[in-house]
Amino acid sequence: MKESLRELVLQAVQSLVQAGRLPADLSLPAFVIERSRSREHGDFATNLAMMLAKPARAKPREIAQQLVEALPASALVDRCEIAGPGFINFFLSHQAYQAEVLRVLELGEHYGHSAQGAGRRVGVEFVSANPTGPLHVGHGRAAAIGDCLSRLLHATGWDVKREFYYNDAGVQIHNLAISVQARARGIDPDHAEWPEGGYRGDYIADVARAYLNRETATADGHDVVGAADPDNLDAIRQFAVASLRHEQDLDLKAFGAGFDVYFLESSLYADGKVEETVRELIAHGHTYEAGGALWLKSTDFGDDKDRVMRKSDGSYTYFVPDVAYHLSKWQRGYERAITELGSDHHGSLARVKAGLQALDTGIPHNWPEYVLHQMVTVMRGGEEVKISKRAGSYVTLRDLIEEVGRDATRFFLIARKADSQLVFDIDLARSQSNDNPVYYIQYAHARICSALRQAEEKGLPFDLANGRTQLARLDSEHEQILLGELSKFPEVLEAAATNLEPHLVANWLRDLAASFHGYYNSCQFLVEDKDLRDARLTLALATRQVIRNGLDLLGLGAPESM
Repeated sequence: MKESLRELVLQAVQSLVQAGRLPADLSLPAFVIERSRSREHGDFATNLAMMLAKPARAKPREIAQQLVEALPASALVDRCEIAGPGFINFFLSHQAYQAEVLRVLELGEHYGHSAQGAGRRVGVEFVSANPTGPLHVGHGRAAAIGDCLSRLLHATGWDVKREFYYNDAGVQIHNLAISVQARARGIDPDHAEWPEGGYRGDYIADVARAYLNRETATADGHDVVGAADPDNLDAIRQFAVASLRHEQDLDLKAFGAGFDVYFLESSLYADGKVEETVRELIAHGHTYEAGGALWLKSTDFGDDKDRVMRKSDGSYTYFVPDVAYHLSKWQRGYERAITELGSDHHGSLARVKAGLQALDTGIPHNWPEYVLHQMVTVMRGGEEVKISKRAGSYVTLRDLIEEVGRDATRFFLIARKADSQLVFDIDLARSQSNDNPVYYIQYAHARICSALRQAEEKGLPFDLANGRTQLARLDSEHEQILLGELSKFPEVLEAAATNLEPHLVANWLRDLAASFHGYYNSCQFLVEDKDLRDARLTLALATRQVIRNGLDLLGLGAPESM
């Protein structure tokens, strides 16, 4: 609808240019067509007349009147009104909404999708958890956001590559290895010899037990067999990392989040990519030495101060491999690179971007793009839940999935804007009530399936072909509200993908479900009037399709009964 209106408006502008009422060299301003906040002000409104006033050297309301008069006749628009300083309000015809129902039925699972990305490649990196323990609820939020972003971008025509970056090098991995080694030697966390910085969760004991039993850990298609030697720290490290990567992969699979690329931080060192990146930065004159350390002139690229790259002991600071890693993304042809991270990583973003700009390889200034999420607080019975029996110090993603189910977990973790703190209420997520948004939405889908089944069972068969021709019968207030809400889906999808805000889909689905439940409770579907019955069931069928499409973008199921 929005695009059709835009085309009509552009035709009106062209007519005025040809008639000499607008400048021949007119550069069209960036005007908007948006949904009206109140139905009293129409369905859509545009600010174009006000944007054209200066180049046309005319009053906005005069331009608005000319645009309205030049607007081509269309079955889409019932009438136009000029409001305020020069807004044009569009009142759409009933036929426009009826046509949208037919479009839903025609396009099916592709309704709302677009070719905006034109097949260009985008890499979406998310979760990227250190393989040092089970995934916590924060990782779950990252997984939900990243997976939904990938689905949204795919639906808008991008060639999406999902990527997981394993930080399998550094101090944390060493702490993992010595923790498992201590357990393998029979030392528990309460013992005086327990290593400082060691991981204390019960999962460490599980890994140590598997290592001593010579079990096999499989990660990324490679098998690592436990050596059963508590003194072989390197063998312990390899087995522990493989074991925990495997556990994380299982959790993510159960959560419905998959990946196309698994990238190991250790490979950047093994393949010499970190050293190569540093040499390039030095060669381009963007570094200097001071105090025995190598520094990046990151202030030349917008950072608040220069940053140490290589410390006096010869080791690299953590942002250097991040620069090398993102350079590899650019070299792999990612026109866009989107990274989903916890907000605690905010401090490293400027220095990574500075490092990429300092390489002088043509990487755009806004590359990569970041989506940062805030912390999650888990509540049960009005009290915060802080620990897991398995992990010890935090609530795991597996805990939530086992307690409330995958769909509820995903929805609750995606339902608020990423940069907002989130309270995960376990009691609400488990409830089967209208207060539970995921239940409320899925119940709308199940209700429609039930209505279609009942029509058959009661000997009132649904004739879709006839229903398509009887949509003019949908003239009640609740039907008009539902038709209007239904038609918003393509705009919601586009906005969510453009702004990288999947919560927009979740919130809109709740509005759509509310519109349907209101309709269902006020109007009978299985009436004796065959034409009216077919029209209402056709609208219900289109609503079911759009709910299903929206749920799929969030990675949720669409149950046929509840």
